[in-house]
Amino acid sequence: MTTKIVTITADAPLTELNGLGIDLDTSTRRLSEYAYDASNYRIEPLGVIFPRTAKEVADIARICHRTGTPVVSRGGGTSMAGGAIGPGVVLDFSRHMNAVLSVDEERRQAQAEPGIVLTTLQGEVQRVTDDALTFAPDPSSKSRATLGGAIANDACGNHSVRYGRTSDHVIALDLVTAAGVRLTATQTAVVATDPDDHAAVQAAAEITSDLRSLAGDNLSDFRLELGRIPRQVSGFHLSHLLPENGFDVARALVGSEGTCAIVVGATVRLVPTPAAALLVSLGYDDVVAAAEDVMTILEFSPAAIEGIDEAIVDTMRHLRGDDSVQGLPAGKAWLYVDLDGDDEAEVAEKAEDLLERLRQNGRLRAGRVVADLTERASLWRVREDGAGLSARLHTGGESWPGWEDSAVAPENLAAYLAEFRTLLARFQLHGVMYGHFGAGCMHVRITFDLRTDTGRSVMADFMRAAAELVVRHGGSLSGEHGDGRARSELLPIMYSPVMLDAFARFKTIWDPTGILNPGILVNPDSFSDNLALAGVPEREWRTSFDLTPHAPSPHQKTIDPFVHAVQGCVGIGRCRSDSGGVMCPSYRATKDEKDSTRGRSRVLQDMVRGANSVEEGWRSDDVREALDLCLSCKACSTDCPVGVDMASYKSEFFDHYYEGRLRPLSHYSLGWLPTWLKLTRRIAPLVNLVLASPLGKVVAVLGGLTTRRTLPRFASATQLRRALGTGAAPVMSGANTEAGAANAPDIVLVIDSFTKGFRPEVAGAARRVLSSAGSEGAGKTVQCNEEVCCGLTLISTGQLDRAKKTLARAAETLDDGSDRPIVVIEPSCAAAFRKDLPELIQTDAARRVSRRIRSFAGMVTELVADGWQPEWPNGRAPERVTVQTHCHEYSVFGAKAQTSALRAVGVSQVREATGCCGVAGNFGFEPSHYDISMQVAEQALLPALRDTAANTPVLADGFSCQMQLMQVAPERTGLHLAELLDPQNPAAQAQNPPNHEGRS
Repeated sequence: MTTKIVTITADAPLTELNGLGIDLDTSTRRLSEYAYDASNYRIEPLGVIFPRTAKEVADIARICHRTGTPVVSRGGGTSMAGGAIGPGVVLDFSRHMNAVLSVDEERRQAQAEPGIVLTTLQGEVQRVTDDALTFAPDPSSKSRATLGGAIANDACGNHSVRYGRTSDHVIALDLVTAAGVRLTATQTAVVATDPDDHAAVQAAAEITSDLRSLAGDNLSDFRLELGRIPRQVSGFHLSHLLPENGFDVARALVGSEGTCAIVVGATVRLVPTPAAALLVSLGYDDVVAAAEDVMTILEFSPAAIEGIDEAIVDTMRHLRGDDSVQGLPAGKAWLYVDLDGDDEAEVAEKAEDLLERLRQNGRLRAGRVVADLTERASLWRVREDGAGLSARLHTGGESWPGWEDSAVAPENLAAYLAEFRTLLARFQLHGVMYGHFGAGCMHVRITFDLRTDTGRSVMADFMRAAAELVVRHGGSLSGEHGDGRARSELLPIMYSPVMLDAFARFKTIWDPTGILNPGILVNPDSFSDNLALAGVPEREWRTSFDLTPHAPSPHQKTIDPFVHAVQGCVGIGRCRSDSGGVMCPSYRATKDEKDSTRGRSRVLQDMVRGANSVEEGWRSDDVREALDLCLSCKACSTDCPVGVDMASYKSEFFDHYYEGRLRPLSHYSLGWLPTWLKLTRRIAPLVNLVLASPLGKVVAVLGGLTTRRTLPRFASATQLRRALGTGAAPVMSGANTEAGAANAPDIVLVIDSFTKGFRPEVAGAARRVLSSAGSEGAGKTVQCNEEVCCGLTLISTGQLDRAKKTLARAAETLDDGSDRPIVVIEPSCAAAFRKDLPELIQTDAARRVSRRIRSFAGMVTELVADGWQPEWPNGRAPERVTVQTHCHEYSVFGAKAQTSALRAVGVSQVREATGCCGVAGNFGFEPSHYDISMQVAEQALLPALRDTAANTPVLADGFSCQMQLMQVAPERTGLHLAELLDPQNPAAQAQNPPNHEGRS
C-alpha cells in the first residue's frame, strides 16, 4: 500500500498533526474508501483522521485553518447528495466519538457525541428509561447513519409526520469553529463551551452580534422565503434566527451540512414512546392515486405515511425470495400508515375507520391492518432498503440519486407527482419512487446514464427542469438529504438573490476562510463535476465467474461485466449496521470502513478506474489488503440491497492476484482439502494420532494454520460405510441413461467432502431421515453420491481453474436427465452447487443441476409440505432448539431455511444465532485471522448459547459452524438437522429427554 505525499501548502498539516500524536491516514487504500459516499460523486481527500476528543478536533481545525486545508466532517458516509466527501482532511467521527454521554429522563434530554449511530442512541435511551422515551428522527439509514449526519442534513425519517425534523429535537450543539475555537450554540445565543476560555468568549460574542445583524437586516425576506413547508430543507435554516423564533442558533445550524462549524456534541430532546401502535397497509394503482389520499389520512393523526412502488417490492422478492415481503394488499403502489395512541382498542378502531374512509374515496384497491409483527418488520425493511433496492432493479438497468429528495406541501404532492412523471417521460427517463408521502417528501432514483457525455447532459437538463417544476409547486429541492454537491448549484432557482447573499453571509460569519466542506451551498461546485462514473477506462476484465447483468438496460451504456459488478455498491452502507441480518461480520468486529462491504467495493472501484492496465489492477495490494478480513460469508449477496457479492469478487481477484505467485500455505492445506481427504480416509487413525501428539502443532504450522484452534478428527472410509449401513443405495458413478432414470431412486444425496472426511455419522442420519420420508409408509429411495465435489475450498481461496474442472465433472455426473432433488448435506457445498456452479460453468447441464440442488433443511421443508412428519426420539419434537444460521444457506436458500424446517417438523421455539460463526472455511483457521474469528463469534453464536439452557439442542449444520462451537463451547454438542431428526441418533435423544413439567 503506497502513501500519498501531502503538498497542499509549504506548511502542510501532516508534520504538525503527527507532532500532536494525531494520525492522518494518507494511504491510497484509505483515500479510495473515503473518496465516495452514497451520492453520484467521487472526490479523493488528502487524508482521513478518526478523532477521539473535542480537543483533538480543535487542534486539527487550528492546523488546517492555518494551512488552508479543507475539513470535511463525516459520520456513516451515507449522504446521497455528496455532503460526506471533499478535498482536504476527512474527519470520521463514527470510530471513536460515538458515545451517549447522559440521558435525563426527567427533563427528556440526552447528550451524545456526533458519531453515535441513531439506532444505538435510540436503544440506549430506551434502555435507560425502560422504553418510556426515545429519540424520534428515524431515517431509513438509521442503523448506520449518525447523529452528526442527521444534524448536518436535518434528517427526518419515516415518522416525521408526527415528530418533524432533527432540528425540532436539537437543544444545543457543541462546536469547533473553522479556526479551532470551541463554542456551544444554544436556543438563544452562542457561548463559549468553556467559560474560562477568553478567546472563545470573545469569538462567541462576535458571532452572536453578527448573526443578530444578519437577522435584523433580512426580517421580511426570512419570513417570506423560509419555513414555508414542512420539509423545506434546502439552503440554511435562517428563519430560526427571527425574533419570534427566539434567535435559536442551534436550530439555525442544523442542516448546514458541515459548512459552518464542526459538531462535536449535541443535546437533544426526547419524546415518549407510544403505548400502542398499528400498521395499516394500503394498495393503489399508482403513486399519484396514493398521494391523492394523503390529506384524508392526515385527518387521522398518523405517526407515519410512507410510500413505495412495485419496482422496489418486485426487486426485494427477486433478491430475497417471495417470503421477504409479507402483508402487502393488492396494488402497484403502497402506503404504510402507522397509527399510534395510548389505547390499543382505540388505535384498532381508528384503523378500521381509516380504511372505511379510504374506501369511500374510491382510490384504494385494497387495504389491511398488519397485526402480525413479522409482517410489519418485513414491510418496514422493504421501505428502509428502498434506496438500495431501487439502485439496481431485477428488470435491468441502474437508477441514481441527484433528484432523489424534492419536497412539496402534502396537499400538493399528487399534482407534483403527476407533472413529475410527465417530465420523466419527456426526457425518456424512468423513476423509481418511494418516500415520506405524509410530509410531501419524494425519494426518486432515476435511470440517468452517468457513463456517457450524452447521458450526463440529459441529467443536467433534467435537473434544472425538475428544479423549476418543484418551485412552481411551492416546494424545496431537498426535503431531508441536504443540497450537497447534487443541488447546491440549483439554489438560485429556488431562492432570491437577497436570500442567496444572506446564505453567503451566514457561512462567512462562521467560516470566513471557507475551509469547511467547500463546494456546498455557498460558491458551489457544478453538480456535473466530480461524477464517479465519469472517466472510468473501457477495458475488458476477463473473469471466471459469469458476472453479466441479469437484464441490462437498453437505454444505458453497456460496460464490462466485472466493472458493472464492482460498481454495484452505491454507498447505502447497510454493511455498517450493527444488527439485523448477517452482513458484514468483519466490519462489526473492527468498526473499520476497510472491513465493510462498501469499503472493499470502493477500493475495487478505484482499481478499475485508476490502474494503468488490467494486469496492474489484478495485482493491486490495496485490494488485497481490503479483502484480507472478508470471511466470504456471502451474506452481502442477500443483505446488501444492491446484492453486492463480495465473496465472488474476492475469489476472482485472488485467482488473478496469485497467478504465478506463491500462495499462503493455508491455500494449499485447506484449499486442497478434498484432495488430502482421499489420503486421510485411508490412514485416519494414524493422522489423528499424529495430530493429538506434540507433532500436531508442527503440522498446523507447516500447513499455515493457527495452533490456537482445536483441529477436527479425521474419519476413515470404513466409518462412512458403517454410518451409511447396508441399506444405502449404490454410489452414482456417472450420468444415468434415460432408461435407468425411470427406475432411479427418489432422491440423490451428495455426501460432501466435509461430511465424509470429518462427520460420516451425519451422512448416515441424513440417509435414514430421507429414506423415512415417503407417504403411506412406502419410504423414499435414496441414492448416495460421495464422488462429486463442489470445489468450495478452491473457490474460496481463488483457485478457479481447478475449481472449474471439479465442478464440470460434478455437473456431468449429476446431470442424469431427471428432475430428482439433489440434497447436499453441508450447506456451504449446497450453496456452491446452487450458485457458483452455473456462474463458473456456463453450460445447460450446470444450470439444470443447479436448479435441482436442495439444502438438507430445504428438503425437509418440502417433505413436510408433502405430508411427512419425522419419527421423533421419545415421541415428540424438542420444545426449544438453538440454531447457528449458516451464512451460505442464509444467502442462497433464504434467511429462514433452518427455522422454516424446524417449525415445519414441530419445534415451537427457535433461538436463531443469525450471524457468521467466525470460522468461515479457512478464515478462522489462519493465524492472522483467529482473533477476528473469535470476535465474530461474539456477534451471534456466543450470545445465543448464553441465552439457552445447557440441554437445549444446538444445530450447527455447517462444518465450520460446528468447529467454532467446539472451540467456544466444547461442553455443548453441535448437531446437524439430520441428526436431530434421526430416531437412531443417541446424541439427539440425549438432548431431547422425555417431557417433564417445568425447567431446572
